[in-house]
Amino acid sequence: MADALDPKGLIREAYRIEGITPGECRSIFLDWALSVDGEGDTRARLERLLERHSDAGPDHPMTSVLREGLQSSQTPKRRGGARARER
Repeated sequence: MADALDPKGLIREAYRIEGITPGECRSIFLDWALSVDGEGDTRARLERLLERHSDAGPDHPMTSVLREGLQSSQTPKRRGGARARER
């Protein structure tokens, strides 16, 4: 059964691994990010994944990684570049 939020079931499986570390969760998250299609809103996907796995608890390392992903998916602020130096 294909799941648009978690095509390979990586996030689901991460929540099932007993004793998983934050580093392992970040690695799994990267693999997940590379496996989802480029279509759609990544932020919305992360929010739905958090809702789906909220029963695992706020202390699970994957929950922290998903929340970090939400924070980093916000629109980046311009930090410089050629246009900033033209003044």
